[in-house]
Amino acid sequence: MITIGITGGIGSGKSFVSSLFGMNKIPVYTADTESKRLADTSPVIRRKLTGLLGEDIYVDDRLDRKRLASIIFFDEQILRKVNRIIHPVVRKDFRMWVERQKGHLCAIESAILFESGFDKAVDVVLLVYAPVELRLTRAMKRDDATEVDIMKRMNRQLPEELKREKSDYVIINDDAQALIPQVGRFLRLITSDFTNSKII
Repeated sequence: MITIGITGGIGSGKSFVSSLFGMNKIPVYTADTESKRLADTSPVIRRKLTGLLGEDIYVDDRLDRKRLASIIFFDEQILRKVNRIIHPVVRKDFRMWVERQKGHLCAIESAILFESGFDKAVDVVLLVYAPVELRLTRAMKRDDATEVDIMKRMNRQLPEELKREKSDYVIINDDAQALIPQVGRFLRLITSDFTNSKII
């Protein structure tokens, strides 16, 4: 079983690339979705988050994400502590999920693959790369958010150039190069042979 980490900055198009994997019958574990599920259901996460932030961080047995976001948006130290609570539980859940898969390939999609240490849990890292100006425009439109808010979120992630250096393969999503052929070439490469190529 080859595990692939799909990552990319805000607005890069990594979720669309993940959907292309799904169309090719490759299961994808979406870290953002699963971390939200686990934040609601994991007794370990709940115990530690309430210990850190108080019992009222949960409402009707669900994490109050709006309140949490308002806290961590302005406090980097609390953000790091919250991540140290959630990420290990998600990593364990991902490992168990991988064991249940039947094919030769599976993947995890995570915007913070490197920041969370998930790059160490996969065999190959695929970066979906787009210029920052294009990512900013996409994210503002998608999230109906201000440029200031999106830039603050971007600045909390590793710089794209550093991610590019750390990744095994890079797919370019700049609205000029077609994505589907790039994904097809990547999958052919990954299933046939590991190469040292950085750009597909």
